[in-house]
Amino acid sequence: MANNYLSKECVTDFLKANREDFQQKLLSEAVNVRGKISDILEKGNIDLLKNAELVAHYIVENKEEELIAFAKVEGIAWAQHALTLAFKLEWVHAIRRTLWHFLYQYDEQFGEDESPRKTFFDLEKRINDNVDQFLNNFFISYSNYKDEQLMSQKKLVQNLSVPIIPIHSTIAVLPLIGMIDSYRVNALEEKVLMEIGSMRIQTLIIDLSGMADMELDVLFQFEKILSGINMMGCKAILTGLRVELVRKIVDSGIEFDSLVEIKGTLQQTLKEHL
Repeated sequence: MANNYLSKECVTDFLKANREDFQQKLLSEAVNVRGKISDILEKGNIDLLKNAELVAHYIVENKEEELIAFAKVEGIAWAQHALTLAFKLEWVHAIRRTLWHFLYQYDEQFGEDESPRKTFFDLEKRINDNVDQFLNNFFISYSNYKDEQLMSQKKLVQNLSVPIIPIHSTIAVLPLIGMIDSYRVNALEEKVLMEIGSMRIQTLIIDLSGMADMELDVLFQFEKILSGINMMGCKAILTGLRVELVRKIVDSGIEFDSLVEIKGTLQQTLKEHL
C-alpha cells in the first residue's frame, strides 16, 4: 500500500485523469472565489483553475523549489493587480481540502483496506507542509512587492512635498503647502540640506503662505532645520507667515530671528532679490 500511496507519478496521473472532477470539487469548496474566476482572469490574467492544478502537482510531487518559485510569481502578480488577499487565502485552503479529498479517493481505489498509520502521517505532514510553504512564500512575495512599491511612492511624495525651485544660480524657493507632520519634516530636513550642498544655494526663500498648520514638536524640529541651513552657509528667508502660526511660534518661545530673515510675502522677496 505504501508504495502506491506515496507514488508521485500515479497520484499525479490520477489527478490529471480526474481533472474536471478536481475543478468542480475545488469550485464547490471555494464559495466566495468561484464567482470571481472570470474577473480575476480578466483583471490580472491569472487562470485560477490552471494554477491550482499546477500547485497541486508540485505539492504531490514534492517539488519544493518549483512550488516556492511559483508562489513568489503569484505573490507579485496579485500585488501588481491589487487582487483581494482574502480570495487567495480561501482558494489555497480550497486546494488543500480538494487535494486531500482526491488523495482519499486514490487511496480508496488503489490502496489496501487500512492505511498504515506512519504512512498516513508522513503524507499528511508533507502535503500540509507544502501547502503552507506555498502560502508563506506567496504572502512574503506579495508583501515585499507592496513594500517596494510603497517605498517608491514615499520617495516620490517626498520629492513633491519638498519642491526646491531654483530661480537664480545661487537662489532657490521652497514653497511649503499643506500640513507639515513629523514624517514630512524629516524628509524636509534631509532634502533641504542635501540640495543646498549639491545646488550650492546661498539664499533659500521658504514660503509658508500655503501651509495649513505645524504642530509644536514639528516647530522645534523646523528650528533645527533653519539652524542647519545657517551652518551650511546659506541664508534662509521666511515669507508668508500666517497669524495662527506666528501666535504658536510666540507662545512656544522659539526665536527664529537669529537664524532667518522674515519678509511679508514671496512676491516682495523675489522683487528684492531678482
